[in-house]
Amino acid sequence: MSVQSGKGLAVIFDMDGVLVNSYAPHFASWRHTAQERGLDMTEAQFESHFGRTSREIIRDVWGPSFTDAELAAWDRDKEAVYREILLEDFPAMPGACDLLIALHEAGFQLAIGSSGPPENVACVREKLPCANLFEACVSGTDVKHGKPHPDVFLTAAKRLGLLPRLCAVIEDSMAGLQAARRAKMTPIAITGTTPREQLETRSVLTVDSLTELSPPIVAKLIQDRKK
Repeated sequence: MSVQSGKGLAVIFDMDGVLVNSYAPHFASWRHTAQERGLDMTEAQFESHFGRTSREIIRDVWGPSFTDAELAAWDRDKEAVYREILLEDFPAMPGACDLLIALHEAGFQLAIGSSGPPENVACVREKLPCANLFEACVSGTDVKHGKPHPDVFLTAAKRLGLLPRLCAVIEDSMAGLQAARRAKMTPIAITGTTPREQLETRSVLTVDSLTELSPPIVAKLIQDRKK
């Protein structure tokens, strides 16, 4: 197979911080809903948990004192506020659509693998131009375990009908990169929410922008990792 071709290969995109510049909207929605409950979230706490499910973050940051009903309510409130912010001014990541189109034209299959709720994925698919190119989408409710467990990415590969070793994952969080590695996929990192030096310990390539990626680069990374 030519490294120029993506035929028989796939790229699974994390959503937050990869397709959507969602750092500020997520942080704002966390602080807003925490303050409604007499609590606060620091930026350091937010950064250290980026990429995980909302319920896991609540448990880790504020402990196990919340009932299941309180946990579910906070989760719903937080994500609703996030979507309101997102819909007001959708912040697509630079180069996202150009890369998606290029990968699709090269023969790659494309999927979203997110820990977020399905409503968030639907919001992004509505607002992101060329989101129709995704053949599969996996959200946090589709799997039992969120990242760093590999379930999200393994489910995406299964829906695409491909073996995990034929898939690359583009991620911005340590939890997501760990999930990609556990899934036996090719982990590619993009900076923005996590320091480069941390990302480089878990990725085969770290870039500062999606504009640095192309079908030949991604295909070669997958082929090299298969050897």
